[in-house]
Parts: sequence; structure tokens; C-alpha cells
Amino acid sequence: MNNDNKLPISLNLKQVNPLPGRIKKYFDVCLEKLGLIPNVLLAYSHNTDKLDTFTNMYNEIMLSDSGLSKLQREMIAVVVSSLNKCFYCQVAHGASTRELSSNPELSEELIMNYNIANITEKDKLMLQFSEKLTLYSHTIEDNDRDLLRKAGFADEDIWDIISVVGFFNMSNRIASGTKMIPNKEYHSAGR
Repeated sequence: MNNDNKLPISLNLKQVNPLPGRIKKYFDVCLEKLGLIPNVLLAYSHNTDKLDTFTNMYNEIMLSDSGLSKLQREMIAVVVSSLNKCFYCQVAHGASTRELSSNPELSEELIMNYNIANITEKDKLMLQFSEKLTLYSHTIEDNDRDLLRKAGFADEDIWDIISVVGFFNMSNRIASGTKMIPNKEYHSAGR
């Protein structure tokens, strides 16, 4: 970030200065674990209450205990972000997908056409549901949930699929609406 605290978005907002200690500590953990502070967090740093809300929701949906693996949640994030043409999230979560899968091609397959990806039929059904929920949420019916149940997803897992889809439909719109720029490190991660 440059010296004037300009955020990685196309809005004239500045980072809170000074950042509260808890936010500095959180950013230090990001640097230690990821080697960077994700630009989405920097973008939210203009309002620490909004940053807290975003990180709490992200951590609960993407990192908490779930019947869905971290990779499955990242795959949903990539597919939803691809459908929404969200550059930031395709790049950031594509990097996570590559790293978690140890498959440098997987994120590109998911972005272009998840049906050609070398994934399980269960995961394809999960992504088909995610696509339908993203593009045609009003058409979701009991049959759609039943297909997931038959594939082996528990109702708690279906809730988690829906939560990931909902979260990324929201954050894709924020990232696209603000022209959020992905960290350049994401482009080479997992390759």
C-alpha cells in the first residue's frame, strides 16, 4: 500500500489511521500465514466495523468446521465468481484452489467450465447447484436439495453450500463494484 493509505479500490477511501491494535494484529497474522495482507481486507480497512463483520462472516463460512472441505468451499467460490465475472475473487480463490488441490489446472477448469474438471460427480452436483442458486435462485426446489442429499450431502452441508454461494454473490458484487484489485502474488500461487 502506498504512503497516502489509498486502498486497492476505485473509491476515494482511506485506511483508518491509526489502525486499532486488534486489526494490526490480524494483519500481522495474515502476513505470517499468507505472506501478504489480502487486498479485500485492506479495502475494508476504511471502516473497522465493516472489516470485522466481513472477516467474521468469511471465517465462519470458509474456515469453520463443516462437512464441506476447505477445497470444496474454494471450488464453490471460484465457480460463483466465474459466473459473476468477478476478477478479484477468481484470482484470489483460484490461487487457494490451486494450493489446496496441488493441481495448477483446476482453478482454470473451474473458471472456464467446471463440467470438464477432473472432480468427483458429487462435487459436480454441488457446483451445478451453486450455479443454479447464483443464476436462478428463484427456481431452486426440493428436487435440487434432494439431488444433493442423494449424492451424500447432509442437510448441514447443503446449508454450508448455500452459505458459500450467498457470501460470494455478495462479495463478488462488492469487489466488482469497487474495482478491487487482487494481490499480484495470487497470480503465481500454486503453480
